[in-house]
Amino acid sequence: MLELAGIIILGIIAQWVAWRLKLPAILPLILIGLLVGPISTLYTDDGSKIIEPIWDGTKGLFPGDGLYYFVSLAISIILFEGGLTLKRSEIATVGPVITKLITLGSIVTFFGGGLAAHYFFDLSWQISFLFAALIIVTGPTVITPILRNIPLKKDVSAVLKWEGILIDPIGALVAVLVFEFISVGEGTGYTLTALIEFGKIILFGTTFGFTFAHALGFAIKKNWIPHYLMNVVSLSVVLLVFVESDIFAHESGLLAVVVMGMVMGNMNLPNIKELLYFKESLSVLLISILFILLAANINVADLELVANWNSVLLFAVVVFIVRPLGVLLSTQGSGLKWNEKLFVGWVGPRGIVAAGIASLFGSKLIARGEPGAEYITPLVFMIVLGTVLLNATTARLFAKVVGVFLTKSEGILIIGASKVSRLIGDYLKKNNRHVVLIDNNQNNIDKAKKLGLEAMTANIYSDSLTDNIELNDMGYLMAMTGNSEINKFAIGKFKKQFGENGAFRLVDSDEMNDPDNNPEEGLFSHTDDYIKLTDAARKYATINEIDIKDKEHYEGLIEIAKADNNIIPLFIKDEQNDLIIISSFSKEFNDFKEGSKLVYLGKVFDVENEPA
Repeated sequence: MLELAGIIILGIIAQWVAWRLKLPAILPLILIGLLVGPISTLYTDDGSKIIEPIWDGTKGLFPGDGLYYFVSLAISIILFEGGLTLKRSEIATVGPVITKLITLGSIVTFFGGGLAAHYFFDLSWQISFLFAALIIVTGPTVITPILRNIPLKKDVSAVLKWEGILIDPIGALVAVLVFEFISVGEGTGYTLTALIEFGKIILFGTTFGFTFAHALGFAIKKNWIPHYLMNVVSLSVVLLVFVESDIFAHESGLLAVVVMGMVMGNMNLPNIKELLYFKESLSVLLISILFILLAANINVADLELVANWNSVLLFAVVVFIVRPLGVLLSTQGSGLKWNEKLFVGWVGPRGIVAAGIASLFGSKLIARGEPGAEYITPLVFMIVLGTVLLNATTARLFAKVVGVFLTKSEGILIIGASKVSRLIGDYLKKNNRHVVLIDNNQNNIDKAKKLGLEAMTANIYSDSLTDNIELNDMGYLMAMTGNSEINKFAIGKFKKQFGENGAFRLVDSDEMNDPDNNPEEGLFSHTDDYIKLTDAARKYATINEIDIKDKEHYEGLIEIAKADNNIIPLFIKDEQNDLIIISSFSKEFNDFKEGSKLVYLGKVFDVENEPA
């Protein structure tokens, strides 16, 4: 009991430390696992580990294959949660690149890593290629924390995110194939047997995942599951799919849960966000426990196996030759620029699936007496630790060096997806601005998506927005909901992260009636609140432009707008087509060059009565 409680407490402490230091949690988790596991044998009185994952008769947590089963089930939940986050809309422009990365890139890593392991450590071809299969995977749990604090173009972030999630089951399946080759043994028929097993994995994994995803989605839509049971029912179905698929085709459960998550994530399901939040919390707990357990299960003798220069050479080949080569080949003919390709090639940290599967297969092969199997777990952990540490400490600097770091974020995040927000978002998009609308009203989100706008259902009181790497290029924040308290909260919470170039909110009715109480972050005008904007949009659902002749002409237009509730100034568009948000606190614009325009919502200006 003390060991189990200690693992949970240490895991959460490690997660907190990672959050404070803005590091992938895998780094402190593995280090803690090593400290309470193999390293602790160097300073305990009896030379035993502080935490022993496998029961040895007197001490330990899991008897027999208990650790294997626990790790398998935990990884299935983590992969399902990763699948839920995958949206087809995110890869409209980079889909082919991701497809090549998880196919051609995986092939390059498989053969490159296998050759390096074979010649540097004199391992058998079977063990060498099992190691190579395991290091194919990257993983969202390590990619996301690294990218979260680096402002990048949306395409680059999307490529790395999707590769990290999709390549997890790819690497696992390739590792399963190699494992089957080794398990079947050498002989004339082992290749055909292994291929049959692999085919069964693909068939049953995709079939179970697709079928159960639609079955659970149907039950949720029909309200057959009460709201308070939805999360735990979904969890039980995920475990059922994993176990049942594994019964029909051994090791197919990983593929099944990823397919299930992807299908459900792209359904129009009610309360899907609540399900995602629950799975995220559960994943954090499971990851915290898993990494400490797996690291603690390593022995000092395992660490001594890789404490040599051959490990350094293997790491260098994997990171500086194999990964960049795979990325360059996979991105040929894509829309990515050379500097973006270099950055994607640099960022390739390995994660939970690599470490987890390595521990599982390594221990099984050691028990069977397979020569060289003792190298699998320590070599993979060495790659995991090394790549995470390298990318966590250098990714931001490397992004600046190669020129993919966005020094000025020009994206616009609009809080609220009402009709007014959709009109403004559509106008901004047509003027080549990256715009994202968020709302907790699914109906508003659906209407925004029908207009071709990028929109997501989100609760601003949760931390999901701050964790979303696709919002890294947001530099402007516009809070435009009908609730003034929500608008004020959004400015306070997200101003630093999403509003570096400007954070604005609509004024409320009290501020509108009191010009002396005009907030600095007021949006558009201190005489126009949400009600006036909505009313104007209802009567005149258009955004118009009018040429500005000079300063006096602009001031005259503003005076006309103040006297007419159906005309609301929004932006100044300069001669370079750059947009300047009109703030209620801003003073007069003094420099109007030829070609500047006033962008406004509502009724078209009466040209005859327009100021001279």
